[in-house]
Amino acid sequence: MNMFSIIEKKTKKEALSFEEMQYFITGFCKGEIPDYQASALIMAIYLNGMDEREITDLTLIMRDSGETMDLSSIPGIKVDKHSTGGIGDTTTMILTPIVAACGGKVAKMSGRGLGVATGTVDKLESIPGYRTALSAEEFLENVRDIGISLVGQTINIAPADKKIYAIRDVTATVKSLPLIATSVMSKKLASGADKFVLDVKFGTGALCEDYAEAEKLSHYMCKIGNMTGHETVCYMTNMNRPLGKAVGHLLEVQEAVETLKGNGHADVNELCTTLAAEMLSLAGIGTFEACRLKAEQALKDGSALAKFKQLVARQGGNFDVIENPSLFYPAPKEHIVYAKDSGYISFHRAEDIGIATAQLGAARVNKDSKIDFTAGLVFTKCYGDYIRKGEELCRLYSSSDAGFKDAEFYVDRAVNYIPGDFTPEPLISQIIRA
Repeated sequence: MNMFSIIEKKTKKEALSFEEMQYFITGFCKGEIPDYQASALIMAIYLNGMDEREITDLTLIMRDSGETMDLSSIPGIKVDKHSTGGIGDTTTMILTPIVAACGGKVAKMSGRGLGVATGTVDKLESIPGYRTALSAEEFLENVRDIGISLVGQTINIAPADKKIYAIRDVTATVKSLPLIATSVMSKKLASGADKFVLDVKFGTGALCEDYAEAEKLSHYMCKIGNMTGHETVCYMTNMNRPLGKAVGHLLEVQEAVETLKGNGHADVNELCTTLAAEMLSLAGIGTFEACRLKAEQALKDGSALAKFKQLVARQGGNFDVIENPSLFYPAPKEHIVYAKDSGYISFHRAEDIGIATAQLGAARVNKDSKIDFTAGLVFTKCYGDYIRKGEELCRLYSSSDAGFKDAEFYVDRAVNYIPGDFTPEPLISQIIRA
């Protein structure tokens, strides 16, 4: 058995055996298989797909490529959440403090940016001092003591996924349905949680642009979760527009804090309180409606914000910088984009907003690239708002003004102005439980 024959087999659209995939994963994790051969196989999978048996086998092989977390020392039912990623997705930083404030236990491992979508770990690392790498004992201690810990994927949890994740990010293979499924579920199964809530995004600002593909992914991930004894619920959410107002790293953290203060955008509030209610109800804290009321109250009374502050302090972060970035960061350069027409704001392609922020320095060009944490944009008016030609649409931020022209081009290309009656698309499209 060798990598040449495995790559050749997949280029011919043939199914790989369990043993062939195990050979690849084991060799890649040990450093015996170089990046260029891994990239070739990943590209072949991206182009030719995998069948359900292959996806299941690869998920379990990736799960077993490292250790699994033991959360038994944490009392109660542990419910984990994962989003497949989208432009401006701040949900983890909002809903997990809500859940913890309402009595849930959140032991959450998140990922870095993938493609032009920012990642939760990168966002948290924009908070000076915040440690996303903790020992297993520190991680568990935080959850036991304050009900929450948000960290990056540790070196021992599904290390195969971490290595493949880095390759996908820089080889234009992010949107492979089989690789999304194996990435999500290998980490979830290794994380030690009892139940899962998955936010599967579809549309022009998501990894799964096609609704049918996102639906297929949802059903498949539910099947894997339930088959392995982990109740799994998938929410299909609309990413034909950015979520909320901010797209960037520190900018999204600031929006999350404003939401936790009760000043959130309607879409962000709806999604976060709904997902929090699902997590809390799966944890046995109450009915879904009762848990939704708890979640909404946690935003109103400040307990969710207090929990986020507690989390940041516990993991070494300087919360003051979120509200006053000049304490740590040089002031970014600023550029205003004005509406090119009048009408209700919609989007041709929400992904172009992510590309715009990448031009400003808010995304990795390769897997070793550094991110400008202050780069990004903030909409003055958002999806569904009416705007007049010449009014301020958004503001661009970057440590350099070199990317402003290209970023404005992509913003202009993304935004659509609807002159007549306009009915916004619903944010949550479908809930899948099996």
